[in-house]
Amino acid sequence: MRWFFVFFILGLFACAFIKFSSHLHEGVTEEKVTIIIKPGTSSYNIAEQLTQNGILSYPWKFLIGYWLTYPRKPLIAGEYLFTKKSATAEVLAKIQEGRTVVRKFTVPEGWTVAQVVAGLQEIECLTGAIETIPLEGSLLPETYFYAYGDDRQSLLNRMQAAMTENLQQLWQQRQSDDQIIQTPQMALILASIVEKETGLESERSRIAGVFINRLRLKMPLQSDPTVIYALTLGQKPLDRALLRGDLALLSAYNTYRIVGLPPQPIACPGKESLRAVLNPLISDDLYFVANGKGGHTFSKTLAEHNQHVAKWRQFNQLIQKR
Repeated sequence: MRWFFVFFILGLFACAFIKFSSHLHEGVTEEKVTIIIKPGTSSYNIAEQLTQNGILSYPWKFLIGYWLTYPRKPLIAGEYLFTKKSATAEVLAKIQEGRTVVRKFTVPEGWTVAQVVAGLQEIECLTGAIETIPLEGSLLPETYFYAYGDDRQSLLNRMQAAMTENLQQLWQQRQSDDQIIQTPQMALILASIVEKETGLESERSRIAGVFINRLRLKMPLQSDPTVIYALTLGQKPLDRALLRGDLALLSAYNTYRIVGLPPQPIACPGKESLRAVLNPLISDDLYFVANGKGGHTFSKTLAEHNQHVAKWRQFNQLIQKR
């Protein structure tokens, strides 16, 4: 009789375990739901949150699974994406492993630091104030991944570290004239100008070569984007076309008035613009002007350049009349 009772109890436990295991692996649906588990939330409240959002049918399944696992892993706070009526074991594993939702923020090539900071300020799920604004041009345009609750300043610091690392690597691989581009900072400044001058990857090294030729001959760079930066300091876009009078603006950034490079970058250049400046196309070109097709026409002499400028103005007038 005693053995019968022992086997009966063991049978009950076996049935309960089989039943519980089946609950742990419920069928899933395709409907998605996102929840945020805040730091310090108890296991009971997490179970309730999962149930209220339709991820689990009963909170006790989650709690039993959590308390019976050994070694018991902590439940990690964060933002999670689940399907409704998920398997309890999968939900528990995801939270214990911290497989939170991964978000992304893309810094386009040519953005200023002010634009990046404004973009981070608009992301509500990031936390913390930006207390240290990086120097202009010191952030690498790239896609950065982050999670709910990440710190804004930390994300900004990652962008700065990425630029430092990439600039150092490209500097070691350079083929540019060390007499002209003497430091990584000079490369960064010129790359920011190249970045704003063209969106065509095929042109970057040639435009870089033109500017380096001008620096070698101590000619002004005469780059319109530097005048725009002199007017706005990168805080906002210029809401009008450049005027002839703007070219006479007294500013250390106006390369129509100064010889050499501005004191710092005018934007955040991408990797390809940095690479172009450090590996420029060698040519005798000293001038370039827009060709009306998204690119530029290059010239070796001022006379040739003036002819191309006249053609561009004629083309531009035709476009405006349409």
